[in-house]
Amino acid sequence: MAETISMRCCIAGGGPAGMMLGFLLARAGIDVTVLEKHADFLRDFRGDTIHPSTLELMYELGLVDEFLKLPHHKVSRLWVQFGGESIQMADFSHLPVHCRFVALMPQWDFLNFLAAQGKRYPAFHLRMQAEAKELIEEGGRVVGVRATTPDGPLEIKASLVVGCDGRQSTVRERAGLKVEDVGAPIDVLWFRLSRRSSDTEETGGHIEAGKMMVMLNRDDYWQCAYVIPKGGIEVVKREGLPAFRERVADLEPWLRDRMGELKSFDDIKLLTVKIDRLPQWHRPGVLCIGDAAHAMSPVGGVGVNLAVQDAVAAANILAEPLRSGAVTNEHLAAVQARRTFPMKVIQRMQIVVQSRLLSPALSGRERPKPPFVLRLMRWLPLLRRIPARIVGLGVRPEHIRTPERVG
Repeated sequence: MAETISMRCCIAGGGPAGMMLGFLLARAGIDVTVLEKHADFLRDFRGDTIHPSTLELMYELGLVDEFLKLPHHKVSRLWVQFGGESIQMADFSHLPVHCRFVALMPQWDFLNFLAAQGKRYPAFHLRMQAEAKELIEEGGRVVGVRATTPDGPLEIKASLVVGCDGRQSTVRERAGLKVEDVGAPIDVLWFRLSRRSSDTEETGGHIEAGKMMVMLNRDDYWQCAYVIPKGGIEVVKREGLPAFRERVADLEPWLRDRMGELKSFDDIKLLTVKIDRLPQWHRPGVLCIGDAAHAMSPVGGVGVNLAVQDAVAAANILAEPLRSGAVTNEHLAAVQARRTFPMKVIQRMQIVVQSRLLSPALSGRERPKPPFVLRLMRWLPLLRRIPARIVGLGVRPEHIRTPERVG
């Protein structure tokens, strides 16, 4: 027999959007359960860039000092190399926030931190190894979730179900919310290589004819993102691991002496890049946010931070309706209305970068030169503040509006 519980809100998915929303609602005194299908948060090569917008939220919550005690690497500037020319393209040091840098931090540390903060409040309930499978509906309205757990079936009755279960969202599919595929011409291969004290400190990208890679400085290792054409993984595997190692070493010759660390294709993880969105994020009793509502490209590393912004907006708009048990479709529509414009702007920028910069570079045969706008940044440093603001803060930064309620 299924265990049955009742909550004001049930959140499916313990990623950045789900954990932040759960924490903020519990902090506001709203009974909330977060369902996370895995036993822990230890997944490699997830979004690990915590941008100034998210750090500012931590400051507003009074948690930034404690948060930054976690292991992280600070990135104040971003560089990109086109052929033989290296250009600084973003400078975060002028942003109007308290933390003027990107923190590179394993996502599991971020999620564990949010879980620990949530557990300070009696209204917060985190169920690990609990996977949302079905929605419970009554009279055309979603009123809860059926989940599986190691201890058997679980039913959660709730005034609102929020799908934060990623780009393959079960909640989205069960709710019948249709997905609009915007398209993406690239995929990404993630892998690690050791970092040495003699290596450069800079985080950035390198584009050559037919090749591109982004390298994130993680202090003792490099987190590498090698860009390939959409569906190109089969070509890479057919050519073999030695050929792939050689392509990486040709791009960055100073890595050649450590390419043996890639011992098999098991050391290389494929990220199938998607850009999609829901024309409608909600129906009565259910809402999707984060990747469940809009999958983002890794361009700019904004996915985690956009999901967190969604969660903050949802908490700001929904906390009081949830407290009274009177969440209407108008409240859910208000969340979508608040977050649609920034999502569409960022997706549009990602599409432009992918189609006008990355795809031509990957198909090109001549050594690339920086686009004119990037060359201008060399002579007009003020221009670096524009991409820094877009990447670092986003288009419509959210702020904590939900008051803390204890007891």
